[in-house]
Amino acid sequence: MLTTNEFFSYEPDAKYKTSVAYFSMEFAVDQSLKIYSGGLGFLSGSHLRSAYQLKQNLLGIGILWKYGYYDQVRDRNALMKTELIEKNYTFLQDTGIIFTVAVHDAPVHVKAYLLRPDTFGTAPLFLLSTEIAENDELSRSITHCLYDPNEATRIAQTIVLGVGGAKLLDILGLAPDIYHMNEGHSVSLNFYLLSKYKSLEEVKKRVVFTTHTPEMAGNEAHSYDLLKQMSFFYHLQEAEVKSMLGLYGDQFNYTLAALKFSGRANGVSKLHGGVARQMWGNNPGICEITSITNAQNKAYWKDAALEAAISSNDDGAIIARKKEMKHDLFKVVADQCGKLFDENILTIVWARRFAGYKRADLIMDDWGRFISLLNHADYPVQLIWAGKPYPEDMEAIGQFNQIITRAKPLARCAVLTGYELALSALLKKGSDVWLNNPRLYHEASGTSGMTAAMNGSINLSMPDGWVPEFARDRENCFLIQPAPDSLSDVEKDLHENKNLMDALENDVLPMYYNNPVQWLTILKKAAMDVVPAFESGRMADEYYTKIYRPNT
Repeated sequence: MLTTNEFFSYEPDAKYKTSVAYFSMEFAVDQSLKIYSGGLGFLSGSHLRSAYQLKQNLLGIGILWKYGYYDQVRDRNALMKTELIEKNYTFLQDTGIIFTVAVHDAPVHVKAYLLRPDTFGTAPLFLLSTEIAENDELSRSITHCLYDPNEATRIAQTIVLGVGGAKLLDILGLAPDIYHMNEGHSVSLNFYLLSKYKSLEEVKKRVVFTTHTPEMAGNEAHSYDLLKQMSFFYHLQEAEVKSMLGLYGDQFNYTLAALKFSGRANGVSKLHGGVARQMWGNNPGICEITSITNAQNKAYWKDAALEAAISSNDDGAIIARKKEMKHDLFKVVADQCGKLFDENILTIVWARRFAGYKRADLIMDDWGRFISLLNHADYPVQLIWAGKPYPEDMEAIGQFNQIITRAKPLARCAVLTGYELALSALLKKGSDVWLNNPRLYHEASGTSGMTAAMNGSINLSMPDGWVPEFARDRENCFLIQPAPDSLSDVEKDLHENKNLMDALENDVLPMYYNNPVQWLTILKKAAMDVVPAFESGRMADEYYTKIYRPNT
């Protein structure tokens, strides 16, 4: 059992005695450990922090990425470009464990490192690397870049995570009660478990799954031919896989396979749970899909001084601390963009992964109205954008750089690069308004607004993902009225741009400048409502009560 091994620095609480191995392609546990891209990593990092705080019998399995995701820097014209810079971490413990997994019917050597619980206050985290002398350069490259754009490399990464992670647990002498797949990247572990437990029913007793993707196109799939060539199915033949799972056709869908291997599964908000059931529910043989809403770890994200001011209902201290945090953020704005922002001006931040459906530039769609907003004499506004597009997503990178170009001559607009944990924290603490305007039903959860609310930034949001479970318009947030579902995307963008600007001009700005008492009432109500309902201690506990129960 996990409780007997030296890498735990604590005795797990009897309430959480079920042993869990939590597989994720990315973990965001500290700014210094760059093995994450965005929301999935932020979520898994908070999960490990809360598991540690609750003394749960859980460990993480991930990948040690040599170059991380990528470093977001600027070219000579101040536009965004990607750089791959080698990372080294002396705080990871070399376990001395090296083993092989089969990739393309050839042995690839995998080394295991350990992030000990007392390093950053997380559950134990094992990280796998192929960057060792025993491998040739092709095999080493498997763990070079998170979400490598090469299809074969991406498949090899999922084999190392899934099969490699399961093999490591056996080498460690661990037999977890539950294998938790956080997204479908580790689905290959099930083929290893089949060879061990000999039946799908036995695997389903031990495996659970969290799906994060409400877009069908975002759920990874590859051809059976290529997966077979890559040794993805471990010792099974293609016909056996198709027959056992009832997954015919040319493509093997990771999410659908994970739902068939698992005893239980969950979406990451109540709304997303319903979307996931609608997406996958007609497929025979899938498990129950419930919902456990994502959350973030307050102990990591909070500002202690602001928390004390809110707890003591000291409005003067809240205002003073918010200005101090804005000052800290504005130093980064000045350094990167050469613009001096004012702590007395309402500051709106849009910051998250760059993807088309998130509509980073929605506020700019009516350019004339946008410029009027910026130039309003009585209600001045400052805006900051930040986020990371996928490095091969030319459309998202183009959108990022277009916003840079349009914002460059505007003294009160800035686009920041280097969106990782540290900058994310500065943005949440230094903003007055946290803007979230995805196309409705496209955001599975969207947890950034939770940590914004913990730090005195009021959400201005579409009612998507976690927001409907939290939001009370003009009481703990501001809501953007959705356009009718019957409209096209272009028509929805027009309507929702108008509704966003109406909310700013009619509610947000007048209240901030003319009624600071009401503004602070909303700010304090948001901070009160977001914890504990959207704090990851609730989430980590709920996984034990709803998902980690024995699958019989």
